[in-house]
Amino acid sequence: MMKLQDKVAIITGGAGGIGSGMALAMAKEGAKVVIIDVNEEQGHAMEQELQGISADSLFIKADLTDHANLKTVVETVVEKYGKLDVLVNNAHASRQTMFADVPTEELELSMNTGFYPTWYLMQAAYPYLKETKGNVINFASGAGLNGHETQAAYAAAKEAIRGISRVAANEWGRDGINVNIISPIADSPGVRAWAEAQPEYYEAVVSKIPMGRFGHVEEDIGRVAVFLASEDSKYITGQTIMVDGGSIQLR
Repeated sequence: MMKLQDKVAIITGGAGGIGSGMALAMAKEGAKVVIIDVNEEQGHAMEQELQGISADSLFIKADLTDHANLKTVVETVVEKYGKLDVLVNNAHASRQTMFADVPTEELELSMNTGFYPTWYLMQAAYPYLKETKGNVINFASGAGLNGHETQAAYAAAKEAIRGISRVAANEWGRDGINVNIISPIADSPGVRAWAEAQPEYYEAVVSKIPMGRFGHVEEDIGRVAVFLASEDSKYITGQTIMVDGGSIQLR
């Protein structure tokens, strides 16, 4: 029996990077994976790959900054599959600027692609997750936990996501819903862009990772997402899981 047999999972930003790694890992464990992404070409390519593993998987094109339609996204998934078991809020866009120079539009970009979609999708998914005693997996970042330079807008949104995740974990625990957070370091397109923009900082970060490398999006990050989406994690909620090779050791 696969760990996620017949579970229905929504993954935002699932067409590439960490999202695609989680999508592949969950599909291989039997989940029907719905990836939500604005990139139509990558989305359809990922859909085909997923359907080769889990035939009922699906790509839905959606702009997460169109907050009014996020409830419709969830309702579309439930109408097709009859339920929702897992919500993964992974998508997020931001720009790198020193804190004193961050313009309002960059803060709004980070909040509108990361924090607000997480907020509204959680609200929309709640009644369906209550029925399945399902799971929410949100995403934090060392940028917020350690306060990385040039990451003010991103860190603000990520720490806000951690805050509402803890609130939801406390409120929804009585409904059997688990809400947890992954804080990853992964070899994703975003990290590669950061490495190009700040190579010295990137090398400094790698040198401080106890395991000496960035994580693989499927084998490292995806497998932890499978665990948090499965029955194996039913007594874990409200936690920030550091999937970062030991870079940040919370106490």
